[in-house]
Amino acid sequence: MPVLDIRPLALEGLVEIRPAKFGDDRGFFSQVWSAEDMAGCGFDLDFVQDNHSYSAARGVLRGLHYQQPPAAQHKLVRVSRGAVFDVAVDIRQDSPTFGQWAGLTLSAELWNQLLIPAGFAHGFVTLEEHTEVQYKVTAPYRPELERAIRFDDPDIGIDWPLARGEMRLSAKDEAAPSLSSGPTGF
Repeated sequence: MPVLDIRPLALEGLVEIRPAKFGDDRGFFSQVWSAEDMAGCGFDLDFVQDNHSYSAARGVLRGLHYQQPPAAQHKLVRVSRGAVFDVAVDIRQDSPTFGQWAGLTLSAELWNQLLIPAGFAHGFVTLEEHTEVQYKVTAPYRPELERAIRFDDPDIGIDWPLARGEMRLSAKDEAAPSLSSGPTGF
């Protein structure tokens, strides 16, 4: 079995990665990141920071977030406990898929990951209680370059798996502007 199963998604640059999992009656082992293996698959990324979020409740929505250049981030997102519906929105102004989104379920059970290139906004909603999301990024957090887009922007039209009334958002995410409110920096 290959160490990494890489599956391109509908928007150029987005890929689902399924690392191999080797188990027996004691448990399992999985190599969830290898710079050498990823470079061999055409992804030469230098991750500089690991982030870990915990959401106690089902329906916690985080996003849609991104950082502008020169601190734009590639992200490798995975779930180590629980499940999320993870979304990436193309915010590259000159892209033929500008404003389009792709989403998939990431979960501890599926053991999959989502590689999101710079030029995409990212967000997720938890599908289970006590969900933990871990993600690597290629640039450190720079609050002055952080931006957000409304999770329910009608011009994007994300088909979230939960109704608005089931979602919990931060005040910052609740007040995020629409994609059409100004240039994204990409």
